[in-house]
Amino acid sequence: MNRITSRDNPLVRQLRTLARDNTAYRQHGRVWIEGDHLCRAALDRGVRPEHAVFAESHWDSVPEDWKTAAPRQTVLPDRLFAEISGLESPARMGFLVVLPSVKAVEPAVSSVVLDRVQDAGNVGSILRSAAAFGFRQVLAIKGTAALWSPKVIRAGMGAHFALSLQEGLEPAVLDGLSVPVVVTSSHQGPALHELARDGRLPRVCAWVLGHEGQGVSEALMDRAGLRVRIDQPGGEESLNVAAAAAICLHASATA
Repeated sequence: MNRITSRDNPLVRQLRTLARDNTAYRQHGRVWIEGDHLCRAALDRGVRPEHAVFAESHWDSVPEDWKTAAPRQTVLPDRLFAEISGLESPARMGFLVVLPSVKAVEPAVSSVVLDRVQDAGNVGSILRSAAAFGFRQVLAIKGTAALWSPKVIRAGMGAHFALSLQEGLEPAVLDGLSVPVVVTSSHQGPALHELARDGRLPRVCAWVLGHEGQGVSEALMDRAGLRVRIDQPGGEESLNVAAAAAICLHASATA
């Protein structure tokens, strides 16, 4: 176990950057996950952290499996841990994790395509729904919020480690998929519940979810084999994209 007290230590500087900069993970090839829930989710998915970091006040009460989870352990004074933390109430422990290698797009698996979804909370929530309902890969079109940014990681609640994630893609990535491409639309296409009721909703497919204000782009609409709307008896104009995603992905998973 190593103790660090200087805010200018290279590890401390790196963690501070990863905790606060949305795209720093691309340069460093690592992500910082903070709190026992996220760290446990990573371990449960077979992730081996590179480094475990603890606040000093927490060290004596840390379970033994946390202390041996990573090959390196570091303890920081509470004030220094709070300084690097991206949370209002620091969680007192976290893991430095090597960014998973990018896999090739799998053309035949259940997928979620994010078309310029920009709110980090929405993106994280969609990843969580994708993992919960058995979708295996998420393909983010260029303009979507950074998938491994601190806010998306926190909103995903561990879902990142159950998914194959790719970002910065062009719409043409859909041309390589062999599963049906389904887009959500506020006003076009058959109702989701009718498709599910009649057995016409594909279980293995790629759901395209669009920008919060503009919806799905024409380039992706043109590549879709099916457009689906969600009935809203209450009369609202549209649903939040994360809420719509949960409804659609659940419907496919149970089709």
